[in-house]
Amino acid sequence: MNEESVPLTTQDGAMDAAVVRPDGEGPFPAVVVAQEAFGVNDHIRDVCRRFAREGYLALAPELFHRSGRGVNVAYDDLPSVYAHLAALTNAGLEQDLRACFDYLRRRPEVVGTRIGLVGFCMGGFSAFLGACRLDPAATVSFYGGGIVRPRVQSKLAPLLGEVAGIGSPILCLFGAEDQGIPPTDVEAVRHALDALEVGHEVVVYPGAGHGFFCDQRPVFNRDAAADAWRRTLAWFGRSLGEEG
Repeated sequence: MNEESVPLTTQDGAMDAAVVRPDGEGPFPAVVVAQEAFGVNDHIRDVCRRFAREGYLALAPELFHRSGRGVNVAYDDLPSVYAHLAALTNAGLEQDLRACFDYLRRRPEVVGTRIGLVGFCMGGFSAFLGACRLDPAATVSFYGGGIVRPRVQSKLAPLLGEVAGIGSPILCLFGAEDQGIPPTDVEAVRHALDALEVGHEVVVYPGAGHGFFCDQRPVFNRDAAADAWRRTLAWFGRSLGEEG
């Protein structure tokens, strides 16, 4: 596989993105990978590599680009996390994700109708937003907080009122022990999606907390992460694969 960094253009300036391209000539389906609140770090780059090994061209944009280039935050540095999160808005995230889709559709080895969107933590919120406002072929949202109710000291607005805009399959994955996303919020997401005609699924993992997919954090839950990865590949396979 080949790894590179590419600059994307947004209304708020340049945004770098990590790109991992599978071996071979393509054409490839693609996946936009929206970061956790810690930046496009080793974990997110590893997720991109995992997608590339499955035949997807993966692109992870630096959603903190308004705070500077190459912003990575230590897992235990929550004050810095909150400072960077405070710079985000729904409109800005929409703009950033749109730039990703526009870029991927210009790459000759990418099949423009087979681009998916996946995100983790704040990226899970971003992925849900992209499903509501853009046109991914399929979406997977890992423990996206703030979808149902606003978060303290955040400009990001809840998205539940926008679910009618979702036009392609969406999979939402949560941990039952997530202290930031209570069961009532998960059920509100499930209820809202049940009103749609598009394919959707909400999965809750017993014993798993927020960030359970990240194998570089103490919250990593091996069983939940393995099942979530299997479901993610199957979800994208149905919509982004040759039969999709």
